[in-house]
Amino acid sequence: MKRHLISAGDLTRDDALLVLDTAEELARVSERSIKKLPTLRGRTVVNLFYEDSTRTRISFEAAAKRLSADVINFSAKGSSVSKGESLKDTALTLEAMGADAVVIRHAASGAPHRLANWVRGSVVNAGDGTHEHPTQALLDAFSMRRRMGRIEGLKVAIVGDVLHSRVARSNVLLLQALGAEVTLVAPPTLVPVAVDTWPCQVSYDLDAVLPKSDVVMMLRVQLERMNAAYFPSAREYSRRYGLDRERFARLHDDAIVMHPGPMNRGMEISAEVADSPRSTIVEQVANGVTVRMAVLYLLLSGSEPAIGGDL
Repeated sequence: MKRHLISAGDLTRDDALLVLDTAEELARVSERSIKKLPTLRGRTVVNLFYEDSTRTRISFEAAAKRLSADVINFSAKGSSVSKGESLKDTALTLEAMGADAVVIRHAASGAPHRLANWVRGSVVNAGDGTHEHPTQALLDAFSMRRRMGRIEGLKVAIVGDVLHSRVARSNVLLLQALGAEVTLVAPPTLVPVAVDTWPCQVSYDLDAVLPKSDVVMMLRVQLERMNAAYFPSAREYSRRYGLDRERFARLHDDAIVMHPGPMNRGMEISAEVADSPRSTIVEQVANGVTVRMAVLYLLLSGSEPAIGGDL
C-alpha cells in the first residue's frame, strides 16, 4: 500500500484484497476474550475531525486502541480552529507532536490531499466534503464478501442521494476494481453531472433494478447539504426511491441490504427492512472497526500479518 489512503481509487485490486484479507485475520483476534494487540505500541494516531461524526470517529479510535496505539482526538469545535487557525497551522502542530497517522474528516473536498503535503505521517481520509470515504467502501466490501462469499461478479445497486455522497463514489471505484457491477439509482437531480466518467451504470428506475441486484445499498438523504429543492417532498422521494416491504419482496432470496448510516428510517429505508435478517447494517458497524484496524496496521507497520500467528 501507499503511505496515505486518500481515495479508493488509490488502491489497486491487490491492495484492496490485502486490506480485506488482513481484516479477516484481525476479525479472529476480535473474537478472543482479550482483543488488544501490541502491534502499534508507541505509535500515535490523531483523529482530526472538522465535522461531527460519532460512528466513524469512535470506530477509528477503537481500531487504534485495539492495536495499542496512543490516540489523540482533535475536534474543531472548542479548539484553536474555532479561533481561526488554518488547516496548515493545525497540521504543523500535529507534526510537532510526532503524529504517526492523522485520520481526517473535513467539509472541504480535497482537504486530506492538502494535509498529506504538510505532515510526514500517514493520512487517512475519513470523509472529505462530497468527495470520498475510502474506509467506508472497504468495510462495505468486507461486509459483502463475508455475507455473499465473493465480490467479483456481484450486481450492486447504490440507491439515493448520490450527488452528495462520498460513500457512493468510493464504493463505485473500489467495487469496480474488485470485479463487481455497480448501478447507481437516483432521481436525475441527485446524480452528479460527471457521472458518465464513473465506472458504473445509472438508472432512474429502482423497481427495474431491484430484481437483478445481489446487494442493495441505500444512501442517506443528506438534507444538511441540500441548498435547493432536489425533489418535491420527503413523501414523494420515499414513494419513488425508498426501500419498503413491497420493494424488499422483489429482491431474490439471497440478496442483502446495506446502509452506511446514519439512517433516515421511514424515508430511504423502512424500519422493517433495516431490521431484517438480510440487512447487514449492524454488521457494517462492527466490521468498520476491523477494517480500520487493518488499514492502520498496513500503513504504519508496512507488513502483512503472519497467517495463523500473532500479529
